[in-house]
Amino acid sequence: MTFRWPIRVYWEDTDAGGVVYYANYLKFMERARSEWLRALGFEQDMLRDAQGIVFVVRRVEIDYLSPARFNDALEVSAVLHSAGRASLTVRQELMRGTQRLAEAVVTLACVDVANFKPVKMPATILQALSPTP
Repeated sequence: MTFRWPIRVYWEDTDAGGVVYYANYLKFMERARSEWLRALGFEQDMLRDAQGIVFVVRRVEIDYLSPARFNDALEVSAVLHSAGRASLTVRQELMRGTQRLAEAVVTLACVDVANFKPVKMPATILQALSPTP
């Protein structure tokens, strides 16, 4: 199941020429992943406070294909590629209409909030991520 989240490009996201600064693509993707987890019923602050876990980015592979510009209406997708005991790999795309602007593969680690060591993901998260028959 692909999750999609709308993003509007603001002036603060761009350089002097009105083109989105490359690092902001990662921020847009982070927002979409946060909203994806929220849509699945998991607030990240609640996971931190109640379960003592947080998700951290371990690895990002990103291809920048075309520039986004000031005031563009974009859509960021997130779809689970794979899940391990303590990690998730998510495929993401940043689109302007039908034009793909960037694509990424992001690996997230589930870590203990106290020591930032990998820990097993709660079963409820793994169940929510599993496709239903």
